[in-house]
Amino acid sequence: MRKTILSIVTALAAVASTLVVLTGPAQAHGYISSPPSRQANCAQGRVANCGPIIYEPQSVEGPKGQRNCHGGLSQFAQLSDESKPWPATSVGQNVTFNWVLTARHATSTWEYYIGNTRVAVFNDGGRQPGATVSHNVNLGGFSGRQRLLAIWNIADTPMAFYSCVDLQIGGGGGNPQPTPTPTVTPRPPSPTPTVTPPPAGGTWRTGTYYATGSTVTYGGATYRCLQAHTSLAGWEPPNVPALWARV
Repeated sequence: MRKTILSIVTALAAVASTLVVLTGPAQAHGYISSPPSRQANCAQGRVANCGPIIYEPQSVEGPKGQRNCHGGLSQFAQLSDESKPWPATSVGQNVTFNWVLTARHATSTWEYYIGNTRVAVFNDGGRQPGATVSHNVNLGGFSGRQRLLAIWNIADTPMAFYSCVDLQIGGGGGNPQPTPTPTVTPRPPSPTPTVTPPPAGGTWRTGTYYATGSTVTYGGATYRCLQAHTSLAGWEPPNVPALWARV
């Protein structure tokens, strides 16, 4: 009888362990919001047919040591599809990468790669990061269109978060010939346009893209967006001061 009970308990433990592994990615919590990463572009509708990543851009969590955009997760494989029209952000030699974290896991290191070259590493020594993290990375020696892979290595698990960013470094890296100065015909000055502040976005909702400066109401209070993002459950304005400021 005892052997039967022990066998049942062992089987249940194995099932529970499997469920934890299977549900791990859904609990993942971090991606680069600017310059927009591939998952950010998917979540904001800038790239079509991205699959389930549009609902959970923060969920690219896979074993450490991956060198792909989808963290080795088959459900997010489209992030590594180079045939997609990924927008490239024009940048200079120094770029600040901004992470949005919905769970502040203790961190060992942050790594940045272009191809097989690690261009930067930041060591947090196991500390817990804030709700947002920024790193300034020098991309000297690279030019033109490049795909940068950023990796957030968790300190107390064998997992990491992956985020790819497409960049156009230095305007393409070429040496164009000087363009002759065109002859300009004077025209009457145009009237000064009236600048209208961003309209109120109504009540805060999940699954909605909010631009920097837009405002929403939540819990009877008004909040202004500090950083463009697509809202997710758990990112209610009072909970993420890095994204929203009460007006």
